[in-house]
Amino acid sequence: MNSQRTAQQGFAAIAAVFLVVILAAFGAFMVSFSNTQQLTSAQDVQGSRAYWAARAGLEWAIAGVLATAPVAPATSPAATCPVSTAPVSVDGFALTITCSPQAYVEGGVALTVFVLQSTASSGGAAGATGYVERSVSAALEQP
Repeated sequence: MNSQRTAQQGFAAIAAVFLVVILAAFGAFMVSFSNTQQLTSAQDVQGSRAYWAARAGLEWAIAGVLATAPVAPATSPAATCPVSTAPVSVDGFALTITCSPQAYVEGGVALTVFVLQSTASSGGAAGATGYVERSVSAALEQP
């Protein structure tokens, strides 16, 4: 009996190399995906911290306006923007606080609307990888 052999030797080696290449590519993708998830999560946390830093600056400004508000409108001068030095940073975030009063008369009563804005930023310049900025604003009316 003569049996003929077919030329299929080495097929298992080619399949093993192909499988290793596919698994290595999948592993590289998973590492890249994991790093992206980690960076996204860190940016989300930093964004939340920036919001609360901006909120703290806004509340400082509101407290400053209310501290200068008259107890009795007829006997005291009108409220003014805070004059003490604003906090320059909160928890590593640089703060910028603006206050712009706008006076008007309504029904014969002089009122002032204070437009307050607080911005917290961190991580260098806009466009940088770690840059985070949040801004909050409020309007406050005082006689």
